Amino acid sequence: MKDHIVVLTGAGMSAESGLSTFRDNGGLWEKHSVYDVATPEAFARNQELVLRFYNERRRQLESAQPNDAHCLLAELEQHYRITIITQNVDNLHERGGSSNVIHLHGELTKARSSKHPELVYDIGFGDIQPGDTCERGSQLRPHIVWFGEEVPMIEAAAEIVPTADHLLIVGTSLQVYPAAGLVDLVDFDVPVTVIDPGEPASLSRARVIRKGASEGVAEWVRELGL
Repeated sequence: MKDHIVVLTGAGMSAESGLSTFRDNGGLWEKHSVYDVATPEAFARNQELVLRFYNERRRQLESAQPNDAHCLLAELEQHYRITIITQNVDNLHERGGSSNVIHLHGELTKARSSKHPELVYDIGFGDIQPGDTCERGSQLRPHIVWFGEEVPMIEAAAEIVPTADHLLIVGTSLQVYPAAGLVDLVDFDVPVTVIDPGEPASLSRARVIRKGASEGVAEWVRELGL
């Protein structure tokens, strides 16, 4: 049985691919309050603005490419069982070659019915416009978990984390719940490594590699002896 590596990834994972994070100066998020574009109330108040914001993000994603960190994690599947649990809504893990990805906060390349959440559609990098509806007639919205909404994939992630033989955390401050609570589910004797160039949340048991995603993942993979 191959060792199981569980990888938790956040915005820092995709920053090297040119995707804006919440805190980027000059990024998409700086031009809009999250309360204007990332809550159910915002969608009810100004549907056109919210749809336009995510259409812009989708176009940005289309021109982005997986970075070395995405590709290295995919290559690990040749030697280990790999599960990636990401807070990111992009598809760069999949495009980099990873086959087992859980998206906690939804997926930018999908749309869903605003009234029937079980109706989800692959839209690729296309736009969602006011008036675009599901087969039951309700407006389509981004398949994104907005602030104040439940995180439906958290239960699946919570079942996976306790099965880890290694836990790797890349590019996330571990300050956003419920995702941050996943770290507490790993067995105490399981090694935990955090890769982040900043000051990640304190984890007394974790080893910290203070480097960007690509450089840090490359260092960690070398230490595996590959």
